[in-house]
Amino acid sequence: MRILLWHVHGSWTTSFVRGGHDYVLPLTADRGADGRGRATSWTWPSSVREVRTERLRDEPIDMVVLQRPHEADLVEEWLGRVPGIDVPAVYLEHNTPRGDVPDTRHPMADQRDVPVVHVTHFNALFWDNGRAAVHVIEHGIVDPGELWTGELRRAAVVVNEPIRRNRVTGTDLLAELAAAAPLDVFGMGLTGLHEAYGLDPARVALHPDARQDRMHRLLAARRVYVHPIRWTSLGLSLLEAMHLGMPVVVLATTEAVDAVPPEAGCVSLRPDLLADAVHRFIDDPEAARLAGKAARAAAVERYGLPRFLADWDRLVQEVTR
Repeated sequence: MRILLWHVHGSWTTSFVRGGHDYVLPLTADRGADGRGRATSWTWPSSVREVRTERLRDEPIDMVVLQRPHEADLVEEWLGRVPGIDVPAVYLEHNTPRGDVPDTRHPMADQRDVPVVHVTHFNALFWDNGRAAVHVIEHGIVDPGELWTGELRRAAVVVNEPIRRNRVTGTDLLAELAAAAPLDVFGMGLTGLHEAYGLDPARVALHPDARQDRMHRLLAARRVYVHPIRWTSLGLSLLEAMHLGMPVVVLATTEAVDAVPPEAGCVSLRPDLLADAVHRFIDDPEAARLAGKAARAAAVERYGLPRFLADWDRLVQEVTR
């Protein structure tokens, strides 16, 4: 199949384009949000092509994966086709609902022709999906390998735009966690984090905009991975850390309580218990190793790439039949 989708979520797309289809990404002159084309921070196969928006009408698209409400209008404008009517389409929802939760109505709730695909069962439960057909296809991870060494007595966090997102990403919890162990923060939009939250640079080091492969190696050298996220879908960085064989200390919110088994680390709603767990793993490398083994086993079994791609193949066949 020839599938049109936008480069919205780089890590998720990295897994999706490992399937056996051809993938078309819109490209605009400024490579803006509606036309980024191919990724530069991830390695994508040659089956992923970027196509200038003015040439999309010449592409025999078999299916569209929408990820933002306005993309349906872009399909009509650029392809001259109505999603769900003239071309098969699904709407992929990456996010937890915002606003009047749990009564937040999904943008596609009144659409009968475009199924909604959620990435977690939590999201499918908490969004009001209305009349839309609902599917859940859980994440799949391109396995980076069991790289954990834990040689550094430090904890790692991956978070993008932690200042803007604030409580959503649990940024306010970093100070307490950094008191338990020196903390390395990886991600985008880290400038000003120390000043905004009164963090001690001697306890919190910033690693902005690392390429994914390099970040995996850096993460794997840290003793423990910390996931202080309050209100997002199940973070791919958490699943990647588990694949690396890292013990994980996780705030027990959204899908995390179902995705992380107790033997993989610590899952709790209490920041003080999370800090205690970080300290314990820092001081006990053997306990960290065993928890990391359990984390990897759980992640590979449930969030492996083959299952993810097979689930998507079944949905593609159903929608395009």
